[in-house]
Amino acid sequence: MADEGEAKVGVFICRCGANIGRIIDCENLREHASTMPGVVTTVTHDYLCSEDGLRKMREEISRSGADAIVVAACTPRLHERTFRNNIEMAGINRYLIHIANIREQCSWVHADEPYKATEKAKDLVRMGVRKARTFSPVEGASVQLKQEVVVIGGGIAGIEAAYDLAELGYKVHLVERKPVLGGNMATSFTCLLWCHEVPGRPQTISFRKGTFPTCDCSGCTITPRLVELIDHPNIDILTMSEVKEVSGYVGNFKVKVVQRPRYIDEGKCVGCANCSISCPVSVKNEYDYGLAERKAIFIPYQQGIPRKYLIDMDSCLRSKGKECSACLDSCPFGAPNYADKGRELDLDVGAIIVATGFETYKPHVHGYLGYKEFANVITVMELERMLDKAGPTGGTVVRPSDRRTPKKIAFIQCVGSRNRRINEGYCSKVCCMYTMKNAQAIKEVHPDVDITVYYIDLRAVGKGVEEFYHRTREDYGVEYTRGRPANVAEEKGTHNLIIRAEETLLNKITERNFDLVVLSVSLVPPKGMKELAEMLKLRLSPDGFIQEAHTRMKPVETSIEGIYVCGCAQGPKDVPESVAQARAAALEAAILLSKKVGKAESLNAYVDTEKCIGCGLCIETCEYGAPVLEKVEQGYKARIIEALCKGCGTCVVACPSRAILARQFTDRQLTNEIRAALEVD
Repeated sequence: MADEGEAKVGVFICRCGANIGRIIDCENLREHASTMPGVVTTVTHDYLCSEDGLRKMREEISRSGADAIVVAACTPRLHERTFRNNIEMAGINRYLIHIANIREQCSWVHADEPYKATEKAKDLVRMGVRKARTFSPVEGASVQLKQEVVVIGGGIAGIEAAYDLAELGYKVHLVERKPVLGGNMATSFTCLLWCHEVPGRPQTISFRKGTFPTCDCSGCTITPRLVELIDHPNIDILTMSEVKEVSGYVGNFKVKVVQRPRYIDEGKCVGCANCSISCPVSVKNEYDYGLAERKAIFIPYQQGIPRKYLIDMDSCLRSKGKECSACLDSCPFGAPNYADKGRELDLDVGAIIVATGFETYKPHVHGYLGYKEFANVITVMELERMLDKAGPTGGTVVRPSDRRTPKKIAFIQCVGSRNRRINEGYCSKVCCMYTMKNAQAIKEVHPDVDITVYYIDLRAVGKGVEEFYHRTREDYGVEYTRGRPANVAEEKGTHNLIIRAEETLLNKITERNFDLVVLSVSLVPPKGMKELAEMLKLRLSPDGFIQEAHTRMKPVETSIEGIYVCGCAQGPKDVPESVAQARAAALEAAILLSKKVGKAESLNAYVDTEKCIGCGLCIETCEYGAPVLEKVEQGYKARIIEALCKGCGTCVVACPSRAILARQFTDRQLTNEIRAALEVD
């Protein structure tokens, strides 16, 4: 291009259909831009980001000889990369472009004042032209991309992402903090088909309890994939493990993983259960939500993968100073290892996928609706375990107070959802559907049970879900009552529950008696999500889940290049959506790593070492860890790691010696923009 200050600028204005063209006089704007010093061509187009618009832009650049570009269109968050790629195809350095946002900043916010919106757009374009005339070409540093990936979380999203990447030939480290894989989907585990006997009815095989709306058995769905993971040569499974430290940048992340002791030699354990049978200690099984017991040496559930036992040292007699070696004596392979200390692993990877899933809301935290106060108020997750044929009650529903089969069951919807006193008031998306599924399962096992669902309004969206809802009401006879219960009380002696609620369709307050109340609890971020986000330098959305880079255009990317998010780590969603997002995240990571060598973002900061005094203030202010101090003959000088720098300018402002500069945002360029903004036509 020409020397600095003499660039020939091309101005391209997008009408964006009616979004811009209906408010802003684009032709007037084009004519005004054509009179600006240094402008050699001006073009308007209905959709500049379309194939036709991009082609015309390249043709006009070639015809006019423009060597710096101003695009007046929508936010750069949407199409900045598109326009950069396009001008690069036209032979211009991809960073010699300025985008004037005349949609969000003009036409949308001043829709009732077209004249003022147009005048403001003229100011933005004039500022952009003045700045673009002083652009200089920049080139990004090359980054070698490690060909390994860490997937954090071993639920359905994590295992799908790990498997897809492994199939593409990448080494994957799957980190799961629990002893087995499967996540929350495994909680809905059941045997192949519902096969039960009801008094007075022949044995039936008619209902497969698991995931809605098809009621596919979740165990049959997830287990084959887990078996493929265990046997896959490209997958390193790290259960009972957590990420404790992350440093580095895209293509070169350093991840420290701490694996807690299992006190079992996994190489020797064959999952025979001899150790568990001989163990003298029994405690409440947290996997069954305290509805059953387990031994001090156990597998959380019998179908758990990997099928390797672990010792709960908090419950083991040895931790209490007593001598016991029952598990070791009964194991023919000598798998128990009381001296296990766990281990730390340092992984060098090119990309990270966050698939940490969700936890369910704990109502007793807020003393809500009698949970943990009355024995017969349970959550839907406890019901899921009851309905599991391999669960604590063998697939039948009982009242925890007396182990009798309930005759009347109430579901209360939106417990923890859509309540701003508890969270941000978001909808968990799946509660309406899993209530339908469980109501059908109960009616299959106990056809004489009366079921009532208290709801605010139904939000059952998705393929086959509307039909699923009608089947629940019409074929299974489940009653839906519109109204939010205000109070749940217990009847003395019987332990029955009285729900007081306003039934809005009847326009009256009612009190009804039930044997069992099931709370349809919301999906909330898992424990440690905030700490993990801080470690990875990711933003959280107001609901506490990880914020994606862009809701529509970058749904699995995050604010940090090379780190992706999928499944319920990004927000509540069902299994099909989680799987789709997991595969999308795996594909994004594979696309990144397939390049072997990547280009760092070029619009970053750089240090004038002559002015740098080595104070380190830039290091303290940068949240991305881009500045580092290096020892030189004269002391210390700052250096910017280009792959980490996001060009935010924080260090530029903080530097007391004005030694740090931001490319394309130099003092001269910003001053030119300010002067252009203050000019009067």
